[in-house]
Amino acid sequence: MAIQTILQLGDPGLCEVAKKVRDPAAPEIRMLVEDLADTLAFWRKTTGYGRGIAAPQIGANLRVIFLKLPGEEPWPLVNPEITWRSAEKIVVWDACLSFLSIFMQVERHREIKVRYQDLSAEWHEVQASEERNLSELLQHEIDHLDGILAVDRIIDIKTMCTREEFETRFRAGSPYAVAPGKEAASS
Repeated sequence: MAIQTILQLGDPGLCEVAKKVRDPAAPEIRMLVEDLADTLAFWRKTTGYGRGIAAPQIGANLRVIFLKLPGEEPWPLVNPEITWRSAEKIVVWDACLSFLSIFMQVERHREIKVRYQDLSAEWHEVQASEERNLSELLQHEIDHLDGILAVDRIIDIKTMCTREEFETRFRAGSPYAVAPGKEAASS
């Protein structure tokens, strides 16, 4: 539908807990998903970053996330919840469209299970691992629904760096290794 403005670090809307969607099949939820898709596509095309986006990032305080992994079909998740977390954790580079000028390392669970509804209100469950970096991505986006940002999970302030420094030193080995305006078959 339209490219929306993304709330930036410091906006109190990013720290609110999102509300459960009562009717995932409602037309307004489909419109919200279209806005999320358009906004994510714009950021991906112009910056090379962005595999997922959460509704609170565009000011919609609802439990909806949208993922677009390179080479994969668009994937809206309504009312997602983590139902299981592995004991084993990993440290990953994280960034966010709400503060794309800074990167940091955070700790995430290596694997998770997520229960969610699709746009027909049907329930699904997915087990996510490091494959396609899906586990860390889902944890990041679901954190947005709970008012938690990557900066809240930083493992060491010394890992925080600017986008430019990340690009120079770390991008090639990260899930963000696709250059602006290009899509890889897999990430």
